[in-house]
Amino acid sequence: MTKKISGALLALLLLLAAVLAANTLRKGSRQLQVAPLAPVAVDAAAAAQRLGEAVRLHTIASRDDPQRNADQFQALHALLQSRFPRAHAALQREVVGGLSLLYTWKGANPQARPIMLMAHQDVVPVAPGTEGDWQVPPFSGAVKDGFVWGRGSWDDKGNLLSQLEAVEMLLASGYQPPRTIYLAYGADEEVAGLRGAARIAALLQERGVQLDFVLDEGLLVLEGLMPGIAQPTALIGVAEKGYMSVVLKVSATPGHSSMPPPQGTSAIAMVSAALQRLEDRQLPAGIRGVAGEMFDTLAPEMGGFSRVALSNLWLFGPMVQKQLEGAASTNAMLRTTTALTVVHAGNQENVLPGGAEATVNFRLLPGDTKEAVLAHMHSHVADAAPGGKFELTALPGAVDASKVAPTDSVQYRTLNQTIREVFPDALVAPGLMVGGTDSIHYGAISDHIFKFSPIRANGEDLKRFHGTNERLSVQNYADAIRFYHRLIPQLARVAPP
Repeated sequence: MTKKISGALLALLLLLAAVLAANTLRKGSRQLQVAPLAPVAVDAAAAAQRLGEAVRLHTIASRDDPQRNADQFQALHALLQSRFPRAHAALQREVVGGLSLLYTWKGANPQARPIMLMAHQDVVPVAPGTEGDWQVPPFSGAVKDGFVWGRGSWDDKGNLLSQLEAVEMLLASGYQPPRTIYLAYGADEEVAGLRGAARIAALLQERGVQLDFVLDEGLLVLEGLMPGIAQPTALIGVAEKGYMSVVLKVSATPGHSSMPPPQGTSAIAMVSAALQRLEDRQLPAGIRGVAGEMFDTLAPEMGGFSRVALSNLWLFGPMVQKQLEGAASTNAMLRTTTALTVVHAGNQENVLPGGAEATVNFRLLPGDTKEAVLAHMHSHVADAAPGGKFELTALPGAVDASKVAPTDSVQYRTLNQTIREVFPDALVAPGLMVGGTDSIHYGAISDHIFKFSPIRANGEDLKRFHGTNERLSVQNYADAIRFYHRLIPQLARVAPP
């Protein structure tokens, strides 16, 4: 009997191994096979100097004051006109919302749906007190040791100027696009884009424009950051998470700290308990949607057990998901995230406050809604306030996640192919943009909105994003120019639907 049981178990194990192997092998590579593109000649040193000039301008936007640093934005506009004369002679230029720019490069076929490339002019401020931590002054725009240094060199003047560099080169060669191309450069992306991108999108919608393709800043060519993959991985953002902040308020009876109320009934205790519940009871995660497609695309490129596990999520799904939830970057791809960001309570050490409040920020996964998040909050904080009642208020500016751009489209394939041509060592896969971009405002006028920056980045580079010592390598910048120089004609020749 024991031998029969052992034999049966062995047979089951062999069958399981065969199923796992079959599933793993059946999922072949989904990478496009394209020939590497011969690098087009770029005067990288001169281009880097022009980018450095743009970095020197303190184009820091304000949410509340539209005129803050207006002179710096206007100086940037003058610089662009001076450094890219062909583009400014051939393209129509409009100023929208005071400081944002919309360029129109009219195509030969006015019936074809136009395309759009995006970037933004504004940069985040340098954290006060950290200026001395920079290897070079943060607004120097210095070209040193093979890098352009300074705030905005990467985010996002690198994209903006590399697009104009490519347009200038194409015009010099006599290129005329078959269909219209828009260049949209908002001036307030870092503070929600309501004066810039939102108004440009509304203006185009009023004119009856429907865009066949939109590309904004976004995910990168990541080096050494995808577990189980040795090659660089270029992730194309096909969707963007939504954004919502909710203020949680509770009232209590104020009093003297020498006579505290029963345990758990002070304002601070109640708001703390509510926040702990939200922290402990996160919205559900899952390897589905965009994250599921990304891992499905990358699984055949992995080695060892990683490939087996991702090719057989029916068995290894819980284990893989637990591992992904353990890292902030991958956890954010799997769920609507909960972040406790602001707390206010009390103003004197010996006084029990009569109220407390906290702000909780959510980044919404495609498919989740603002209403569902509020319901989630209500259900989990209701019992945290004995003797008190919570008031929940969503702050202005909340938006649902974007639509998901289809990956089985000509538009995605064209972008995929161009990345493979310019970055031939990189794998390409769809991904989810967990931060915010200006392109969230264009959902009403395009179904094909992608978020990708043609920039190589490793773990050390990512620390510089919105951080200290932001920089962009001159070689990387030259490749970005080559990328747009190739992408524009490839997209412009695609027949409209």
